[in-house]
Amino acid sequence: MIVRHLDEIVGTDGEVSGETWTSRRLLLKKDGCGFSLHDTIIKAGTVTDMWYKNHIEAVYCIEGEGEVETVDNGKVYPLKAGSLYTLDGHEKHQLRAKTQMRMVCVFNPPVTGNETHDKDGAYPLEED
Repeated sequence: MIVRHLDEIVGTDGEVSGETWTSRRLLLKKDGCGFSLHDTIIKAGTVTDMWYKNHIEAVYCIEGEGEVETVDNGKVYPLKAGSLYTLDGHEKHQLRAKTQMRMVCVFNPPVTGNETHDKDGAYPLEED
């Protein structure tokens, strides 16, 4: 059994930040669960371009308000606490935060923990 608390991650190398976000990585590839789990803060008033071409991501909003747009078709989905979106088709997307948003994110395959977005907005696929 793995038991962790967010307070144990904040301020350690398990907390990774980009210009528009901070991700607290609670479960990683090394934990052997087959997915990773992140508690992520999206900064208010920001726009983040992402494309998880190597991962499936599910995102559950637990705080804040914003929207996600699928780039290829321009469809916009409003987000608020209780909203879920899943990038099961590796969609290029843009996340826009009206207020600070707190998201619970699950990645498959799992990330190793130190990834940040590359020029495409993707995480690299870490091979064994």
